[in-house]
Amino acid sequence: MKRVLVATGGGDCPGLNAVIRAVVKRAEQERDWEVIGSIESFNGILREPTEIRVLDEHSVAGIHVQGGTIIGSTNKGGPFAWPIKNKDGSWEYADRSDEMIRKLQYLGVDAVISIGGDGSQRISQGLFEKGLNIIGVPKTIDNDLLATDFTFGFQTAVQEATEAVDKLVTTAASHNRVLVLEVMGRFAGWIALHAAIGGGAEVCLIPEIPYDLDIVLEKLKSRYSRGKGNAIVVISEGARPKGGSVVGVESNEVGYKNIRLGGIAHKLSHDLKKAGFEADMRETVLGHLQRGGIPVAYDRILASQFGVKAFEMVLNGEFGKMAAYRHPDIISIPLTDALDRPNFVNPNCDLVRTARGLGICFGD
Repeated sequence: MKRVLVATGGGDCPGLNAVIRAVVKRAEQERDWEVIGSIESFNGILREPTEIRVLDEHSVAGIHVQGGTIIGSTNKGGPFAWPIKNKDGSWEYADRSDEMIRKLQYLGVDAVISIGGDGSQRISQGLFEKGLNIIGVPKTIDNDLLATDFTFGFQTAVQEATEAVDKLVTTAASHNRVLVLEVMGRFAGWIALHAAIGGGAEVCLIPEIPYDLDIVLEKLKSRYSRGKGNAIVVISEGARPKGGSVVGVESNEVGYKNIRLGGIAHKLSHDLKKAGFEADMRETVLGHLQRGGIPVAYDRILASQFGVKAFEMVLNGEFGKMAAYRHPDIISIPLTDALDRPNFVNPNCDLVRTARGLGICFGD
């Protein structure tokens, strides 16, 4: 019996369970393959005792409609930077990648399918270079991986953000307010851009187009006459004013190295008030609502395609590669291509031009 190990790393994302289910259902057609899952990405292999679970048709039945991941996920630590606490309370990080590969060999694992975003796939590439038979599956609500047309989870996040705009429109109109919605995306503005168009926002502020506060101010003032009016601003957590910086803090969480973004909506409101904007304003930070819940049908289907493709890549020995969506096909590409550069919004792309044609202001 051959074994393939599945790991889900990074932030959770709608559609992860659909990938896991697809891998299992495709593997069971071969009859001589067993699928196991590592709990919380590769942490399950590195911990003592080892934390893994067998994934069979019974354990994955119906999970494609569930959010999250049944084997857990983590965006802290990892085989190349395992946190170790010293006696004095300080922390250091150890490279345990060789040890992990030996444990996988001991467990009889023939191949690994790593489901994750850019950070997880950089780990995949590092492990492949050390000789591990590994295949990547792209996952991120931010849609910031250039090598694939879309990542699963993104459409669900957009749906949640758009529904939030829909709800804010009515309360904004009822109180003559400007309501500012802060959405996720880190340094990619795709969620904000899609939600602004889908929800009919007046202003969309994204990381790729630093905004001029005065231009935003004039746009909002144009929405008011004799104190009556309303507007919706959708702002990405990674947005910043011209000449300014993003709003975020260095994380003090052990093993988490990214800047924790958040607070730009409140900064924007504060700056607008300081600049003389008199209308009532409120902020809503959508936060992790975008990551959780039931995946929309699009993400379930795309995730299922990725899962089937990933296992077939195992059968074909296509290691060191990642499954990718290139409309209308699911293909395999080298992990190095997937990590070459991120997928940011091009300020001159058709979608931005569409938004401008609808009268949406980007503050530039």
